[in-house]
Amino acid sequence: MVKTVVSIDLPVDEKLQIKKNILCPSEFANSGQENLSSIEKGEQKKISIVTGLHGDELEGQLVCFEIQQRIKQNPQLLNGIVEIYPALNPLGIDSISRMIPSFDVDMNKTFPGFSDGTMVEYIASTIMQDLADSDFVVDIHASNIFIREMPQVRIPVRHKAALIEKARLMNLDLIWAYESSSVQENTLAYSLNERDIPAVVIDMGIAMNMSKEHCKQITDGIFSVMKSLGIWTGDVPPAKESIYAQENEKIQIINSTLAGMFISEVSCGDVVKSGTLLGRVVDPLEGVVRQEIFANASGLVFTLREYPVVEKGSLIARIIDKEN
Repeated sequence: MVKTVVSIDLPVDEKLQIKKNILCPSEFANSGQENLSSIEKGEQKKISIVTGLHGDELEGQLVCFEIQQRIKQNPQLLNGIVEIYPALNPLGIDSISRMIPSFDVDMNKTFPGFSDGTMVEYIASTIMQDLADSDFVVDIHASNIFIREMPQVRIPVRHKAALIEKARLMNLDLIWAYESSSVQENTLAYSLNERDIPAVVIDMGIAMNMSKEHCKQITDGIFSVMKSLGIWTGDVPPAKESIYAQENEKIQIINSTLAGMFISEVSCGDVVKSGTLLGRVVDPLEGVVRQEIFANASGLVFTLREYPVVEKGSLIARIIDKEN
């Protein structure tokens, strides 16, 4: 059942519309308005999958598709409500823009919003209200065009106790309890957790692209969470054991000290030893190597520079110690 969450008139007879798809057990979907009203009242366990806050992040689009495909193949196994929000920034997705076009606003910095505020603040407020009866929210992101990330779940440190059990079911390589830009104040996940609505952020891959392998991994994890909530009664694959890090403990961050073109010698997901050559910063004009960048710790490369042009201080890699 597709429902419009918010609709706003735009110039030249256009509309900004944010929609969701509500998937529910067949006895609700086929029994008329009376039972459908019970969904709105929160009488069934509900998980909400949101994505598309940044219009250039496309990984979540495939996850939304895969979740619905699995449910449609075995609808009898659905025992709760799954709400899919594939495009919270539809203008950004249509124009492949990270921000909201024309406004140049990062939508994930506008929450919880205001019902009587600007257009963007009103949209944020309406989304918060619509998600208010969720038992769990998964906010799916991709990285930007500069950095490739291994699949990871990020949670605010202050809400770790409420989120860590579900985070371990997410089937991801890394759980990072860290006040990063994706979970800090004024983000959707932060604002939901502050209102006691459990929410985690998934980050993976790279902007303007999607990985089928990553999206399958995420989908498996979401079904594990659905199983734990009683929303899904079917079998689910066992979740992989995630590496856990709080703040930047166990994590080594490597930056370039010179400008140039970064030529990588490793891949995201590689396990390296301290002293391994990660890549070189080269000067195309003079044809010389300006800097060789080495791993300063042994571990898993879970973040790696993808866009070759670097400035002094540009992030090159993050490495996490897998053993301690």
